[in-house]
Amino acid sequence: MKTLVDPHKALSQGLADLRTRFKVPASFPPLVLAAAEAAAQRAPSEHVDRTERPFVTLDPATSTDLDQAFAIECRGGDLLLHYAIADVAWFVRDGDPVDQEAWKRGATLYLPDGKASLYPPALSEGAASLLPSGPRLAVVFTVKVAADGKVALEGAERALIQSRAKLAYDQVASADLPDGFEELAERIRAAEERRGAVRVDPPEQEVAMVEGRLQLRFRPRARSEEQNAALSLATNLAIAQTLQQHKTGLFRVMPEPDDWAVKRLRQTARAFGLSWPQMESLAQFEIGLDPHDPKQAAFMLAVRRAGAPAAYVPFREGEAPWHAAMAATYAHATAPLRRLADRYVVETTLAVANGQPPPAAAVEAFEALPKVMARADSQAGQIDRAVIDLAESVMLQGREGETFDAVVTDIDERGARMQLCELPVVARVTAHKVEVGDRLVVRLEMAEPAQAQVAFERIA
Repeated sequence: MKTLVDPHKALSQGLADLRTRFKVPASFPPLVLAAAEAAAQRAPSEHVDRTERPFVTLDPATSTDLDQAFAIECRGGDLLLHYAIADVAWFVRDGDPVDQEAWKRGATLYLPDGKASLYPPALSEGAASLLPSGPRLAVVFTVKVAADGKVALEGAERALIQSRAKLAYDQVASADLPDGFEELAERIRAAEERRGAVRVDPPEQEVAMVEGRLQLRFRPRARSEEQNAALSLATNLAIAQTLQQHKTGLFRVMPEPDDWAVKRLRQTARAFGLSWPQMESLAQFEIGLDPHDPKQAAFMLAVRRAGAPAAYVPFREGEAPWHAAMAATYAHATAPLRRLADRYVVETTLAVANGQPPPAAAVEAFEALPKVMARADSQAGQIDRAVIDLAESVMLQGREGETFDAVVTDIDERGARMQLCELPVVARVTAHKVEVGDRLVVRLEMAEPAQAQVAFERIA
């Protein structure tokens, strides 16, 4: 949950407690801040002037840590995507104070009331960010997108770019975007469909005040947000192909949900009253989900949580890294301001695409990064779950004594886990002689925001 609409500050204390509990950094050490200020002054010396290209950025309106900018041109039946990525490695040198602090953090942490950035603001929201306030340093990857959506990396260079506009998902109009933007996104989408990818991105959860009561609801992704994600995907796929061809790199992998997870998801779908034909696979069912429908949106989040988590793996001879949701070999490269690993993937791709060997520091980093990124992903996941628990307890406070319909989705040594049928709430309940899929009637006994806990009792 990244969004918060909380005018009465009902979640403020709980979020402050979570920051303490999960040791979310409140600031940067003075030495790191000073090093970042000095690094922000580094002048370009290896960058080609590409300021004539009409780059733009497309992000949430309030974002200032802008990792990506893009320009598009046509070449016969192909589209050329010039994808500029913040040149973080130009400012952050291996072993310097900023680098050491980044290795401790691993990634930017997001909470509904603010973030704990991977890099200090002088870089992440200043010199390294692709803001439109002046020429910026970037690594530009040129990706050919064919008519059938297949991608190939055609070039990589350090460049000086100038963003023409900082566009926002909820405000952008088609006329603001480069020619070919929608066509390129459609090519990528169609290619995903053909190869059986199930990259379904659930909407963000948010807490909002509705008729005097806090409610947990969903904010669907804007169409421009979905299309923008396709540009990032195209670049990441092309980079992954290039790295695999050169037998180096760091890849993002994820297995399919196992049979037990799929069985549990079928019960979750049943809890929400969704019709999932028995002969239809999870992948087929996911593609047809509508994120604007609250119950379908909640199911999309359940799918995200059901499978084994994605992980990072370095290149290994004879092993094919695979990301099940992408149905492809895949790498993370397009968010170096927010993910530590991306900086090394960008540097390595820049090298091998220009006939140079992978940087020794990157090759060494690829062996250590999976553990660092797993720790960062785990911390982010725990925070997300804790925030949702807090939001659920706040949302249900004052409804003690009410009854709710629920469906059992899982059973283990701690009891039964259930999904409420009318609210996006997952909770545990003591229930004997029940099976997955059984319907329950439960009464809310306790909703305590101070402990971010809710308790239910089965009554039928």
